[in-house]
Amino acid sequence: MSRTGNQLARLESEEVARGVRLLLARPLLTATQDHDGFDLIRRRREPITKWFDYYCGWRVIVEPRAGYARLFKVTQRPDRTRPAFDRRRYTLLCLMCAELLAAPVSSLDELTTRTKHAAAEDGIQFDPARRSDRNAFNDVLTFLEDQGAVETGEHVRADPTLITRLLAAPVPPSTVDTIAGLTRETRYDTAHRSLWQRHSVMRRLIDDPVLYREELNASQLGFLTSPAGRKVVQTGIRLAGCTLEERAEGYLVVDADAIATDTRFPDDDNHAKVAALLLLDRLAQGPATTEDLVEEVRELLTKFRTWAKAYQSDGGAGRLAADALELLAAFGLARTDNGTVHRLPAAARYAVEELND
Repeated sequence: MSRTGNQLARLESEEVARGVRLLLARPLLTATQDHDGFDLIRRRREPITKWFDYYCGWRVIVEPRAGYARLFKVTQRPDRTRPAFDRRRYTLLCLMCAELLAAPVSSLDELTTRTKHAAAEDGIQFDPARRSDRNAFNDVLTFLEDQGAVETGEHVRADPTLITRLLAAPVPPSTVDTIAGLTRETRYDTAHRSLWQRHSVMRRLIDDPVLYREELNASQLGFLTSPAGRKVVQTGIRLAGCTLEERAEGYLVVDADAIATDTRFPDDDNHAKVAALLLLDRLAQGPATTEDLVEEVRELLTKFRTWAKAYQSDGGAGRLAADALELLAAFGLARTDNGTVHRLPAAARYAVEELND
């Protein structure tokens, strides 16, 4: 191959890797949100689509004229540590989307009123006059706007196509009664076992912050440790522009460019993440009770009285400790068992420097 051919091949592989990571970070990506990113995915849509299909069993739709790309990420083990909303906001999201599909253009007051009536018809309490309900409504509207499904201004304008693309379930929700039924992928019922092994392992590796061996069943672990399975995984991770770190306890996929990362840790701009990092330092000394960690946070808030002002009120130490521990659990860095918090092996990647007031 000529030097020009090599350069073009390298450029294509780099762009495909970037496109894969862009969709991992934002599964619904529009040209309005990221014009350059969408243009890249549009141009490289064939190899990007093939990567997701082969390695993860996930479907990708790219609509150049409509200006969006959608990665349908499916899992049979939904992660309850990283919800977009609480139950109330999810309920409002469903109600609001139904109303926006019926009338894509309306004023904000009209949408609020229609959502209130729809909630009442289903026996759901929603009163926009209450601050908590109004905040929940605004959070959902902001989420839809962030997804590119809604534009707000003088009127609320919805894109019905993007609203219907929000749901990634492999089967229609109206046909099932349970979450397990909603996420069931029937093709694995008859497919060769190696297909499920490849997809299930790669999904965990690229979607979870860290994957411990103890979290895998015998079939998955056998695939990951076999020469053929290891080669498939290493190749897939490399083609996505990432590297695979292997330790005795488990595996970690690293994106050095942080393109595929939807949330970061550590993060100095987030109070809960700062507190989480400090609690990891405490947990390096050994397991601790949640009460012990609340006391650690209380001392931190006392020492830095101008920091984390939202937590400087009564009960703030308990709230900040709870938020920090939730983050540690979500990132696979700590686990709480019967009120005792244990530091997990991946936490060894982090260290805390001495703070000065």
